[in-house]
Amino acid sequence: MTAPTKPPHSSPADDVSGADLHAPVIDWFDAHARDLPWRHPEAGAWGVMVSEFMLQQTPVSRVLPVYEQWLARWPRPADLAADAPGEAVRAWGRLGYPRRALRLHGAAVAITERHGGDVPSDHGQLLALPGIGEYTAAAVASFAYGQRHAVLDTNVRRVFARAVTGVQYPPNATTAAERRLARALLPEDEGTAARWAAASMELGALVCTARNETCVRCPIAGQCAWRLAGKPEHDGPPRRGQTYAGTDRQVRGKLLAVLREARAPVPQEALDRVWHEPVQRARALDGLVADGLVEPLPGGTYRLPLT
Repeated sequence: MTAPTKPPHSSPADDVSGADLHAPVIDWFDAHARDLPWRHPEAGAWGVMVSEFMLQQTPVSRVLPVYEQWLARWPRPADLAADAPGEAVRAWGRLGYPRRALRLHGAAVAITERHGGDVPSDHGQLLALPGIGEYTAAAVASFAYGQRHAVLDTNVRRVFARAVTGVQYPPNATTAAERRLARALLPEDEGTAARWAAASMELGALVCTARNETCVRCPIAGQCAWRLAGKPEHDGPPRRGQTYAGTDRQVRGKLLAVLREARAPVPQEALDRVWHEPVQRARALDGLVADGLVEPLPGGTYRLPLT
């Protein structure tokens, strides 16, 4: 009798077990995890949520000072909800992607109105909050409440791509196969699963980095499919770069910088001085207004939003 063959559309998730990966990665995390304020028990679920919004596409070093100032000013969701959304944009500073500030303010309002000011622990309730997607809901449920969820950020996806799938980089966008793999790798025990989520993320941030990975420090180097295959070069679609200079993003940032510094409405001529090219400047300003980050007023003046 011949052995059954694998289904034609099988993937690493169909026969992978994370049992051999969990202990070494979690032990490594216990010894090497960074001491970050949102990992302290006193941060609570709100501190975890704030950190997750801020850390999207922004390095820890830039987030730390803004995070501390934010929690000092708005220690609970109700404190932020009671303030104008423009104040959230102002306090966001130069973290970039300032729509995150508006989304976090919207989530704080919803938490205050729907949940008595406490960040909900239920994954479905988290997912129903404005501005909260699958990743953030899973991260808050896992990191704040110790629940069992697959938490897939860029760092985790890269670790799984290399260690299990044997490729240098994951796809540009998260795929269904990656989600299946992440679920297959989850420890059954809830507390261990939450620790695994944090540990695999830290491994990608500190060791299994996008460039110049340090395999000699990796606790699972001996099991890594990519390393064992000789670390073949990426042969998929080109990886997206993040350009900034000369883009509309840069112009938007310059316009917002003027508005953040001003306590009174800003006249058009003051905004005109921040960028030399009028068409791009107007497009960037229109985009800020459309995104709700800037409020136009009669008389050709602008301010951060009050409502």
